[in-house]
Amino acid sequence: MSDLDIQIPTAFDPFADAKAEDSGAGSKEYVHIRIQQRNGRKSLTTVQGLKKEFSYNKILKDLKKEFCCNGTVVQDPELGQVIQLQGDQRKNVSTFLVQAGIVKKEHIKIHGF
Repeated sequence: MSDLDIQIPTAFDPFADAKAEDSGAGSKEYVHIRIQQRNGRKSLTTVQGLKKEFSYNKILKDLKKEFCCNGTVVQDPELGQVIQLQGDQRKNVSTFLVQAGIVKKEHIKIHGF
């Protein structure tokens, strides 16, 4: 048993790949849509990397109305402004952003399990 490599799982960081690529807000033209697990069955969807000329509050208002969920805009020192929505809204948000003409489909990266 001593010849086996046993790795102990560590805490999952959903923003680890963004830090590794050094993709700040708006760089490389990618919009990152992630899911974060809260507690139990509760989860949080985050949208990062939208261009700064867009009004985050107007986009959030439309997303909340469209998907019947609550959300907020959070100011992060490293990532800039991040939109947070309740629940797993990854596919909904990506289709909404493409249909609204905010970003192109090839510029969206969806992360999560």
